[in-house]
Amino acid sequence: MRLHTLIASMLVVASASADPLPSWNEGPAKQAITAFVSDVTDASGPEFVPPARRIAVFDNDGTLWVEQPMYTQFAFVLDRLRTLAPAHPEWKTEQPFKAALEGDMKTLGEAGMDGLMQLLMATHAGMTTDEFEMIAADWIGAARHPRFDRPYTELVYEPMLELLTYLRASGFKTFIVSGGGADFMRPWAEGVYGIPPEQVIGSEIARRFELREGVPVIVREPEVAFVDDKAGKPVGIQRHIGRRPILAFGNSDGDIQMLQWTTGAPGPRLGLILHHTDAEREYAYDRDSHVGKLDTALELAPGNGWVLVSMKDAWSKVFAPAHESSLPEK
Repeated sequence: MRLHTLIASMLVVASASADPLPSWNEGPAKQAITAFVSDVTDASGPEFVPPARRIAVFDNDGTLWVEQPMYTQFAFVLDRLRTLAPAHPEWKTEQPFKAALEGDMKTLGEAGMDGLMQLLMATHAGMTTDEFEMIAADWIGAARHPRFDRPYTELVYEPMLELLTYLRASGFKTFIVSGGGADFMRPWAEGVYGIPPEQVIGSEIARRFELREGVPVIVREPEVAFVDDKAGKPVGIQRHIGRRPILAFGNSDGDIQMLQWTTGAPGPRLGLILHHTDAEREYAYDRDSHVGKLDTALELAPGNGWVLVSMKDAWSKVFAPAHESSLPEK
């Protein structure tokens, strides 16, 4: 056998025997994932799924990256309001803008969804899609998390990056399905997760096409077009992908319907829920959290066969090693 052929054979064997999920501890969660992937990719087995139908969907906030103490996009909203405030002196007295600028979270909470929509429209509309993409990309490149003092894009979960890579290497197409804004995630999702813009499904505001001095642009309008959360998630999946996923991974009650849509059909299917149980390396929260509440889904998981993934028990690391070495005090 020629040397290069021998080396190639050795690399194939090494690749086949390497652990595809090195940051996952041995246990029920890892076993469920690897057994599922093995079953659906075994062309000679009864559970084989053709590559075209290997669709995997992932929530973003709290599933692929940190979501505490507030959703990252809400931090973006608050920073954007401060940037725009000099041009809007009325915000100093007008709610919910006054509360947002003063960091009054209690009053903001009392403003409810209507108040949040006002803030979103003021910070997300009135510009072209290209302009908004640049604003979002600039912000995500500079903003830092209040606890970890690192860019948000460094606070993605290493085990989830491994899982995305493992699935794609196994013929899966991976999608983000998030309640967050699609246009907020698309500028950076490919560089961070390896998920291209066309595979990012999220909430959307209305858009219109127009010519500005002969230049074609798409303008973002102050109106919500689609909310990709809760029951909106399976609707978003169907309208965007047109295939029912065979794997879904979420972390909160907002993902219940996505998990039900994915696992509630014949054939091999896998639903997973990330349970935040690690206050030392990240955060511990579930039923009483105001962000990423996990309550009803905990009750539904056993009866639906959804796998609970305890961050503390299932993961040997949360972020990349450099990110774990010097965490600031909580």
